Amino acid sequence: MRVVAGSLKGRTLHSPLGRETRPTQDRVREALFSVLGHVQGALVLDLFAGSGALAIEALSRGASAATLVDSSPQAIAAIRRNLDELEVGAEVRHQTAEAFLTRARREHRQYDLVFVDPPYSRASGLRERLSAALPAVLAPQARVIVESDSRSPLALELALGFERRYGDTLIRIYDG
Repeated sequence: MRVVAGSLKGRTLHSPLGRETRPTQDRVREALFSVLGHVQGALVLDLFAGSGALAIEALSRGASAATLVDSSPQAIAAIRRNLDELEVGAEVRHQTAEAFLTRARREHRQYDLVFVDPPYSRASGLRERLSAALPAVLAPQARVIVESDSRSPLALELALGFERRYGDTLIRIYDG
């Protein structure tokens, strides 16, 4: 797995050990960022970050800051390794997405791009909680990018702006 474009183009990314994490394929990330277009200066939140590939791709393309959140110790180790090897600064939080969103709301944090890529087996059970928690952390004109299994999609209660399938992967972009 590699960074697709930007200042870190071609650099290798490491995945967490184990079978729980399913990194976003390079071709899907390339297609996604083609749709997103300009991300320079964006504040990025990567929930269920896994390897951190989505946030790192955004930083490589000019996003100004990123917060990467995951509850898995293996994911946090992979994220920190990737950031260290790439010499990229970002905030890393070892906690659940729901706990992070609760705290972010209290701290009045807001993000321009929010990546949501939960384990496919948990995606459908997160709909109500994420739909309720996300709006409080969305900046004006924010976009929420959801990756899920096309056979069991995570459908948020936000305005859907884009949807495309890449094999078994479904990408949805919601307008905040």
